[in-house]
This record gives sequence, structure tokens and C-alpha cells, in this order.
Amino acid sequence: MVQEKNEQRSNVAREAPRPATALRHQGLRQELIAGAERVIQTQGLGELRARDLAKAAGCSLGAIYNVFADLDGLILEVNANTLRAIDQSMAAIYEPDPVQKFQRLADAYVSYAVANRLRWDALFSHRLPAETTAPDWFLELQNTAFSHIEGPLEALRPGLGPTARGLLGRSIFAAVHGMVALGLDRRIAQTDLQGLRGQIALVVLALARGLPAVPLGAQ
Repeated sequence: MVQEKNEQRSNVAREAPRPATALRHQGLRQELIAGAERVIQTQGLGELRARDLAKAAGCSLGAIYNVFADLDGLILEVNANTLRAIDQSMAAIYEPDPVQKFQRLADAYVSYAVANRLRWDALFSHRLPAETTAPDWFLELQNTAFSHIEGPLEALRPGLGPTARGLLGRSIFAAVHGMVALGLDRRIAQTDLQGLRGQIALVVLALARGLPAVPLGAQ
């Protein structure tokens, strides 16, 4: 009996630290995400180094991989927060007129990209290894962040089914995103912000006004 009690105490002693370990891991996880966000926001994705993150967090290099499978997993968390921020900026726009809402959504996207240039760039420049796909939770966030365009699109083309509307929404987003990316790219010919906003507003206005009349094929 005494031996059995001693064994039970021994098992409790071994298992007791687990909740504390989980809390430490969660705390380190949040600290590493915050640290990675700071680096990406101020220096860019290319300057993110696991060793520097470990030093800033006061942990060993190996400790990072106790909470993240690899550095890509950490970057996905940062990019997920970026998607949430974009989603919030889009969701905050209330505009009953669908044409004007298209324009305001596009302008909000430009504003976010300009205010968070390096973070926004990391969202699109990060590449997972060839054999790896983004997890479902990340793709869901991505779809949510860029789905706000479907509301005014439905108002302008009420006959479109969900699949066709989603595809067209992505195409319109791609057009705006391409203009933003080229307009902000210093390696090509950076456009002044006022000019960029004006050109995007013009293109979005033309798209929105033309949508009700343009045949879109199979729906």
C-alpha cells in the first residue's frame, strides 16, 4: 500500500508541470508572434531570423520549435493577423450604394497597404515549401478578408451564383491588388499616392458601372 501511494505521488509529480508547461509554451508562442510582427513591420520579411527572435524572447533557438513546427508556421500566424486587420478595415465600411462601396473598399485596401507596407508585402511574398499547402484555417481567413467585395457585386449582378460571384470577386480584387503592388513598387516606378488612388478609383468605377451590362458567360 505504501509503495502504491509513493508511486501515485510520483505520477502526480511528473504530471503536475504539464499545465504550467502549456502556459509557458502559450506565452512564448504569443511573444514570438509579437516579435516576428515587429521585425516584419519595421524591417521586412527578409530580415526575420529565428536566432534573433529567440534572443529577443530570451529563449533558446530550439525552444521556438517546441511551439512552432518551423519558421513558416510562425510567419503564417503573423500573416493571419494581417488578414484579420484587412478584414476589419473592410468590414468597417458601410455604404449602401454598391458602386461607391466598391470604390471605398478599394481605397481602404490602398490605405492599409500604404500604412503597413512591409507587413502587407509579407502577406503576399511569403512562400511555403513546394510540397506544403496553407492550412484550412488560414485559407478561411483569407477568403473572409477578401469576400467583402461580394456584397456590392451581388447587388450589381444579382443573377450570379455563389461560385461565379466568388470567382469574379477574386478577379476584381486581383486587378486592384495588381495596381497597388505596381504603384508601390520602387523597383519599377513608384506612383505618387494621390495618383495611385485616382487611377484605382477610375478603374474600379469603370468595372462597377460596366458589370450590370457585360455578359459574363456561364453562371
